[in-house]
Amino acid sequence: MNVERKFSVRAVSCGHRATDDDVYRRLSAAVEPLSRSWERLGRAKTIAIKFNQDFPHSHMFESQRRELVSDSVAGAVLRLLRERTDAELLCADAGYLRISKGTDPAETTQIAPLLEEYGVGYLDCTEPPLQDCPVPGGGAMFASYRFPIALMEADELVSVAKMKNHGFMGVTGCLKNLFGLMPAEPHARPRRYYHHLVRMPYMLADIGRILDPALNVVDALVGQAGMEWVSDPGPASGRIVDALIAGDHPVATDACMTHLMGHDPGADWLTDPFLRDRNSLLVSRESGFGTNLPDDIDFLSEVRPLPAGTFYCKSVDPTETVIQWRKTMCEQALNYRDNRKRYGRYDGQYVLLQRGEVRWHSRDGRIDESRRVLAGDTPNESLYFKFVDPEEREGERYEVYERALRDIEERKL
Repeated sequence: MNVERKFSVRAVSCGHRATDDDVYRRLSAAVEPLSRSWERLGRAKTIAIKFNQDFPHSHMFESQRRELVSDSVAGAVLRLLRERTDAELLCADAGYLRISKGTDPAETTQIAPLLEEYGVGYLDCTEPPLQDCPVPGGGAMFASYRFPIALMEADELVSVAKMKNHGFMGVTGCLKNLFGLMPAEPHARPRRYYHHLVRMPYMLADIGRILDPALNVVDALVGQAGMEWVSDPGPASGRIVDALIAGDHPVATDACMTHLMGHDPGADWLTDPFLRDRNSLLVSRESGFGTNLPDDIDFLSEVRPLPAGTFYCKSVDPTETVIQWRKTMCEQALNYRDNRKRYGRYDGQYVLLQRGEVRWHSRDGRIDESRRVLAGDTPNESLYFKFVDPEEREGERYEVYERALRDIEERKL
C-alpha cells in the first residue's frame, strides 16, 4: 500500500570542486520536486533568507568554507529564488558578534558580494522594533518569543544551513540555523537564556514552529565534524561529503541530513552525537512539529550515508558531569517554580540560581563571566538562568524539567 508522506526531502550528489553553474544545476534538481515549497514561495511578495554565513572569518577546507555556507551554494539559492519568484529578497541575521560586541554586519557578512550581485537587502534582526510571537499550539518550552517585526512581516522564510556537528545540540542544520534570527539583550532575552541546558531543544522546536521555513537547504559539499567551531584551521575536522540536501520542512530535512552523516536521527540524549542535551529533532516530533524518522519522509537520495564515526560530537565534559548538570538544572528550575515568592526582591531582573541561592543577578541579563567560574566551589552544580517576573508572562513549561528528572531516575543515571 502506498502511503502519502507529508514531508519531502531530496539529496543529490555534487562534487565539492564543482563550478558555480554545476552547483546551481545540482541544487535545481534537488529543489524541483518540492512542490509545497514552491507553492508557498511563488505566492510570496517578501522572502527572508537565513544563511549560516555570519562570522568574522571562515576556515577553508578543500577550497570550501568548512563551517559556513559556501559562496557557490548561497549563489545558487539566490539565483533560483530570482528566477522562480518575483519576491523582494532579504538576507536576515542576528549576528553573534553584532550582539556581543556591536560589530557592524558589513564586517562579518561573508556573502556580502553575492547579496549585492543579486540585489538582496540585509535585515538586521538585532534591531527593534520587536514583537512577542506566541507559539502556535502553545509552545514546548515557552509560550512566546520575541522577533523583529520586519522578519515576521516577510511572507516566507528560507533556511540555508551547513552540515556539521554541534557541541551542544549534536548536529546543527536548518532548524538550529533559525536560532541565528533571535534578537538578544537589551531588547530581548539574552542569547544564553535560550542556549541553555534542557531548554534549547524545546526552544528550537518552538521557534521552528513560529518561523516555519518554506524551503530548507543544507550545504554538504564539505562538512564539519566534532563541533561547530574549532580554533585549528587544519583539515582534521573537515569532511568531504559531495552532496546537497533540500526539503520542505526543517525537521525532516535535518533528519535526512543526520542520517547521511552516519548518525541515527531517532537517537536521544547520551547517544552520540546527542551527548550534551536532547535531540531537538526528536523533541520537535514529540511536540507535533515535523518528523525525525526518515521512513516517514518522502526521501530520495543519490548519496549513501557515511560510515558511523565519520561525523561525531566532541565530548568536552565527562558523562557523569553532564548528568549531574542536567539533574541539578531541573531541580533548580522546579525550586524556582515552587518558591517563586522567595525571589521577589529580584523582580524585573535576571538571576542565576544554584542550590536555591542567587549567585548572580542583573537587570540587562548580560553575563560577562563564564558560568563555570560563577559556579564557584560547586562546579558540578548547574546555574539556572531565569528572568524574575511575578506574572510569568513568558510561560515557561516547568513540566519539561519534571519529565527530564523522571527520565534520569528511570534510567538510574
